[in-house]
Amino acid sequence: MATETLTLGKALNAGLRKALEHDPKVVIMGEDVGKLGGVFRITDGLQKDFGDQRVIDTPLAESGIIGTAVGLAIRGFRPVCEIQFDGFVYPAYDQIVSQVAKMHYRSQGKVRIPMVIRIPYGGGIGAVEHHSESPEAYFAHTAGLKVVTCANPQDGYSMIQQAIASDDPIVFLEPKRRYWEKGQVDVDAPLAEAYPLHAARVARPGTDATVLAYGPMVRTALDAATAAAEDGRELEVIDLRSLSPLDLTSAYESVKRTGRCVVVHEAPGNLGLGAEIAARVTEECFYSLESPVLRVTGFDTPYPAARVEEEYLPDLDRVLDAVDRTFGW
Repeated sequence: MATETLTLGKALNAGLRKALEHDPKVVIMGEDVGKLGGVFRITDGLQKDFGDQRVIDTPLAESGIIGTAVGLAIRGFRPVCEIQFDGFVYPAYDQIVSQVAKMHYRSQGKVRIPMVIRIPYGGGIGAVEHHSESPEAYFAHTAGLKVVTCANPQDGYSMIQQAIASDDPIVFLEPKRRYWEKGQVDVDAPLAEAYPLHAARVARPGTDATVLAYGPMVRTALDAATAAAEDGRELEVIDLRSLSPLDLTSAYESVKRTGRCVVVHEAPGNLGLGAEIAARVTEECFYSLESPVLRVTGFDTPYPAARVEEEYLPDLDRVLDAVDRTFGW
């Protein structure tokens, strides 16, 4: 096993490179993805090595990017679209919901749309308006779309390749504030041996309470578990990884052992993923629960200005407070 220490951003870049090398039908397209290498440098060097017919700088038109990709996918290509920032995806929302999500169904299974829509999402980088959003619930709610999110470099490397290889349209959410965090990546492991794309994973085993998180909040949950251990509480942290379809098998097993569950995400709580997860956990684990399933989320307001975003984002203290409350019942 050959491992390298990579940041999440570099791991995604390596995964995209592998996909381009493996399949000549893979094309990358988006604003500034070519010569610049993307605003976060995720596509750095790819246009130089694969040419401007496969790594394409597009006009500043998100609906045009997605609409063009739909046509390419129908003709047998595997387009990978980059939406430069999460808040820029909304001009393309009609294309994603009306065409990308429905084409396979509308054609009675005759037409596949094998495309990936990469979206850097979430807060924590001090960005201005429209540059920090958490739009995952919009897409996870849409039948016909699959939605996944990575939380560490190894998953970034393997999941982007798995998403590109899939015949289904996939919204691939990348936690932008974690782009610079490092981890070990097995760059030689065959893709067939990678952890399943739509499966959750236990990020840290524990016995006293279950914390469910995804994307940028996995690191926060792990930090909370480390802090809780100093007080003698062992939190089990589960990285959901796939938001649609949701894999809650390991969550159910965990909650039946711990009796307590806290769900954490950056997006607002109202009608968020946490509500669906809490409902399913309650239905499946009702007789094992020692307290209600609690949620730690962003607030039901527009995303705030950069100077106060730390007041909005769930942090270690809010997670630990929710865990404490589960022990108060």
